[in-house]
Amino acid sequence: MAHTPVRFLLDYISPYAYLGWQRLPALAARQGRAVEPVPVLLAGVLNATGNIGPAEVAAKRGYLFKQTFRIAHDFGVPFAPPPTHPFNPLLALRVTAAVEDVEARSRLVSALYASAWGGGKGAESPEAVGAAIEAAGLDAQALLAAAQTQLVKDRVRQNTEAAVAAGAFGVPTYLADDELFFGVDSLGHLEQFLRGEDPLTPEAVERWRTLPASASRR
Repeated sequence: MAHTPVRFLLDYISPYAYLGWQRLPALAARQGRAVEPVPVLLAGVLNATGNIGPAEVAAKRGYLFKQTFRIAHDFGVPFAPPPTHPFNPLLALRVTAAVEDVEARSRLVSALYASAWGGGKGAESPEAVGAAIEAAGLDAQALLAAAQTQLVKDRVRQNTEAAVAAGAFGVPTYLADDELFFGVDSLGHLEQFLRGEDPLTPEAVERWRTLPASASRR
């Protein structure tokens, strides 16, 4: 169990997932773990859980850009919004799911995120996605064709369903062993868990799970 990879549930539509990816591989490597990127459709996760994306709340949309810009500055990574947002990430997710080799898939994730949030041409059009595939050293024509197959389409759907079954409600989500961590701000807690120093106890979790409610929002 100690050497199982950290599964990174991602959708290119999320700037927070882009930022999480900038730190996750090095963080996991420090604790002797690999990372397995898993493309999921955020819209499907939101629909299944009754949640909405932060950019869908008018008051959050402007703040979202300010916060992610500041985090990117702190991380020392390039950051610029894609040509449109929200955008349709399905093609980018499908070409990612079509790559079997995890190391090659990770290169593609980096290239697509650079195109989406690092000042590139986005991650929606076949031209932009194809350029990112080539930047990752992979066969753009083959992967764009694979993305149209039912096998790969089903793979993204199955990844999304499995994410919901594992308790995911958004991205970025990191699955370490049987524990779920959400958001770029949980990276420190994830590393603490991987070190075997998680302060959370089963008793505390059970207390919260069984805590009764005395009010509800109508």
